[in-house]
Amino acid sequence: MLDLLAITLSGHPPKQTRGATPGIEWQWLDEGILMLTPVGNCTQSVVLSAGIHGNETAPIEILNQLVSDLLAGELTLAVRLLVIFGNPAAISAGKRYLSADINRMFGGRHRRYPPGNETRRVEIVEQAVLAFFQAESQLTRQHYDLHTAIRGSHHTRFGLLPYQTTPYSAAMLRWLQDIQLDALVMHTSAGGTFAHFSSEHCQAASCTLELGKALPFGENQLAEFTHIIGGLRSLVSEEPLPVQPSGGMVFYRVVQSLLKQHPDFKLWVDEETVNFTRFSQGTLLAEQSGEHYRVKHNEEWILFPNPQVALGLRAGIMLVRMDKSEIPTV
Repeated sequence: MLDLLAITLSGHPPKQTRGATPGIEWQWLDEGILMLTPVGNCTQSVVLSAGIHGNETAPIEILNQLVSDLLAGELTLAVRLLVIFGNPAAISAGKRYLSADINRMFGGRHRRYPPGNETRRVEIVEQAVLAFFQAESQLTRQHYDLHTAIRGSHHTRFGLLPYQTTPYSAAMLRWLQDIQLDALVMHTSAGGTFAHFSSEHCQAASCTLELGKALPFGENQLAEFTHIIGGLRSLVSEEPLPVQPSGGMVFYRVVQSLLKQHPDFKLWVDEETVNFTRFSQGTLLAEQSGEHYRVKHNEEWILFPNPQVALGLRAGIMLVRMDKSEIPTV
């Protein structure tokens, strides 16, 4: 049986690049990119991705097991499915990335970087996703990009909705609630993430999922990921999830990105600051070359604080609480 992760890490394509089981036709499209199509009609096209950051291994293991169960007939496939391991070179090296963060390069932004393995990889992934969705353009489109965070968090499992000018999918928000996410963050400006690309360029219902702490292969306790594993199995088999009561998720929206634009940039937070740490109005959080950022609202929460990022990248995101009703849905 095809082992997607093992073949991806080998650096060589499988001897057989397409095949079939009693219920599935599969095709190896490129390194770490596998398409699975159910026998019979379906109504949805789904992209599941992991390994955009190579050291975030739990989602990679989760998707690899999902593919294995589908091909072994232990799980029924009811959707067109594209599974992507985003940055195979970084996965093999056990590093977040090799030259630059590819989750800042999507939507053509890779052209701003020196050409290399990772910029080429973004082009390959973009083209694979575009072709996948366009091949069956009448089907409902979904994309979930799975990550784990490099630091602790007051909310262990949370999602990030890409900025979009159209309403979000109510069915997607229902699924996010039923997999028992702790929090959901709504972006308020365009970005170079994979989820933003599939939303903007493919009109997919897309979300980045942060599912815990980044650990090396072999150190993940997959029992801690029960809800997302069950949610993904439900998604691809179209079997219903247990409905969770509303009110379980906390909602935030982005009010400021703290961009590191000068070498003298300072982020005035403790090295051990975890995601969703709260700060009160007036607190000085960042300054550089005569500029500074103080908390403007009564309360703001910081997400992804990292003063060590390269120039031009964000060193943190500031959030405020919002009500679910403020997220437009259809």
